[in-house]
Amino acid sequence: MAFWRARKFSWGRLSGFLLVFALLGLRIVDPIFVERLRLQAFDQFQRLNPREITPYPVVILDIDDRSLNEVGQWPWPRTTIAELTDRVFQAGAAAMAFDIVFSEPDRLSPGSVAIDNPGISNEIRSQLMQLPSNDAVLARSFSRNRVVLGETSVRSGLQASEVERDIQKVPHAIIGPDPEPYLLKFPELVQNLPILNEVAQGRGVFTVLPDADGIYRRVPIVMMVEGALRLSLSLELLRVATGGDAFAIRSNDAGIDGVVVAGQVIRTQGDGTVWTRFSASDPNRFVSAANLLQGRVPQNRLAGHLVLVGTSAIGLEDFRATPLGVPMAGVEIHAQLLENILGGALLKRENTADGKELITTAAMTILVIALAPMLHAGVLIISTLVLVSAYGTYAYLMFFWQSELVDPTFPIAATMLTVMLMSSTNYLREERRRNRIRNAFGQYVTPALVAQLTDSMDALKLGGERRDLSVLFSDVRGFTTLSEGFRDDPQGLTKLMNELLTVMSEPILNSGGTIDKFMGDAVMAFWNAPLEAKDHPRASCRAALEMVRAVGEFNRSRMETSVPGTPHHPIQIGVAVNTGPCFVGNMGSRSRFDYTALGDTVNVASRLEGQTKRYGMSIIIGERTAQIVDGEFALLELDLIRVKGKTEPERIYGVMGGERLAGTDGFKALSEVGVDMLAAYRTGQWQKALELIAELERQAARLDLDLQDYCALFRKRSERLVKLPEDPDWGGVYDALEK
Repeated sequence: MAFWRARKFSWGRLSGFLLVFALLGLRIVDPIFVERLRLQAFDQFQRLNPREITPYPVVILDIDDRSLNEVGQWPWPRTTIAELTDRVFQAGAAAMAFDIVFSEPDRLSPGSVAIDNPGISNEIRSQLMQLPSNDAVLARSFSRNRVVLGETSVRSGLQASEVERDIQKVPHAIIGPDPEPYLLKFPELVQNLPILNEVAQGRGVFTVLPDADGIYRRVPIVMMVEGALRLSLSLELLRVATGGDAFAIRSNDAGIDGVVVAGQVIRTQGDGTVWTRFSASDPNRFVSAANLLQGRVPQNRLAGHLVLVGTSAIGLEDFRATPLGVPMAGVEIHAQLLENILGGALLKRENTADGKELITTAAMTILVIALAPMLHAGVLIISTLVLVSAYGTYAYLMFFWQSELVDPTFPIAATMLTVMLMSSTNYLREERRRNRIRNAFGQYVTPALVAQLTDSMDALKLGGERRDLSVLFSDVRGFTTLSEGFRDDPQGLTKLMNELLTVMSEPILNSGGTIDKFMGDAVMAFWNAPLEAKDHPRASCRAALEMVRAVGEFNRSRMETSVPGTPHHPIQIGVAVNTGPCFVGNMGSRSRFDYTALGDTVNVASRLEGQTKRYGMSIIIGERTAQIVDGEFALLELDLIRVKGKTEPERIYGVMGGERLAGTDGFKALSEVGVDMLAAYRTGQWQKALELIAELERQAARLDLDLQDYCALFRKRSERLVKLPEDPDWGGVYDALEK
């Protein structure tokens, strides 16, 4: 027996060691998903403890939406840029950098205007040609001031050897081995006009590359562009502002160690990048260009500051995803880098960090393998949680105290995988039972409801039961017409419907409803199952109102974000609610079943939804629902109809609004007119009914309620009936022969 135990013990440990070796190999390869987990952990650290917003002498001169409205659309004339530059330095700025490239001549220069307008007289053309170009005016402004021009690198597909241009270089020194093999390289540089390049005191590259997940965390502060060493825009601005003539690169056998500018050593990663510690976007960093041009900037606001010129205007789309989870204007990323450098707040990740984390992973997983045979499953799990929590806390404290990035994800994930392998299946039995419930209902009800079902399995009766439900059906009107607009873009239609169904589902789930199923563009839901909800008629009506409101907001959002000139079809929905007894439970075959509701109440709700368009109503409810919620919602009796498949008529109501509208004198008066109109209609007083229909329209107009389709329907019926012989069997019941 002891031998058998030893063998079992040996195989268990062997499987654990095999897993550890596989995990260590995975970390050495470091695939994208492992890197992303690590980066997301670093992002979470920044979100938990973002850099404090501290005043630094860094200002963003912002070409914002206000500036575009006041000065004009972009690009502005270079004379305006020259005026902006002069005003910056008149306000006492130390130096100024442009997160913009002036790579093409200004088409608004006098000479260009003369060429582009052949209809002007020769005299005026001659005078215009003699005036200095706007670019020359801007160059004169640059020559008087400390200006750094921005440049960007692109991947054009050309090799560096194919591009023969004079790249102006900044004097520099190299301390250590040749850094070129380690630096980021870009084959082509988009430069400014030569007339501007020649007079600028500095030229910096503002290219920032995102990580694999599209988030901007690291900024290269030194790089190779077309075979030349270049500084980033922020670092070049700092160099020019401090009067430095050169910079230095420190390197070692592991790569770049740091960059020396203005006597300050800025430590970098091996490839010359730095990790920026972000703070929240701060309006105090920004000064509107329009305010500066119009003299609305307070005195000393720019005095002694480093000024970065960029844009936050929505139309210019210069926004980047950041670790804080919110996009920032690209120029603000450069401003935050400068603040990091000036405040010594850059994040650090040592070149040896990967090796240390491999050793940590091996130590933690081997410890679990050693303890697993000696501890009960519960004790092992608790001990492991303490271990990984301690390591996670250590990683966060290193960030908090030392601004050092230590990966908590892979050592913790490897340790948890190891303990899962070494744990017995007995411990996981309860979790599997709970997962079964979550999997059964997680797609249909709210997380809170799933939690209740998990805690109380007796609340779910498999096989079904009879229960009063409030059933909701909702459908998109004119879906065929809408889908025709996406004839050549099926993916676009799928995306639109997924977004719309999400908008329609949230009010249901937020009110405790259960989504039974999606049927193309339609939704079926019910309340009071699987758990009891005594207030289910009111909850369903509130959800219906919120669905209509949410779809309206969705339409407005689509309109605001739609491309000008493209067709836009507002989406309208019809919603019906009916309350009554149903049979609800798991129904289907042994291999596949759904949790659903059946019964006459469900059928009537479906038929009522089909009548919403006919009556011009967004929401129609059945008689029993109306009896329960009357007084708490603005209800208008609509008709007495006999839906298809039913012999007994159903009194239906339109939900016009909530309790606030229901309590107004205006709506009470409108409701009385509606009741009188229906009474006249049902008793064959057609002329009186027509008069009351007109009054109903007037009352609705005062309340800004749309009853035009409803009134038109009854006017048409009354005008037709008044021409027919009197029917002694007339009872005012409408037979809805269509679904």
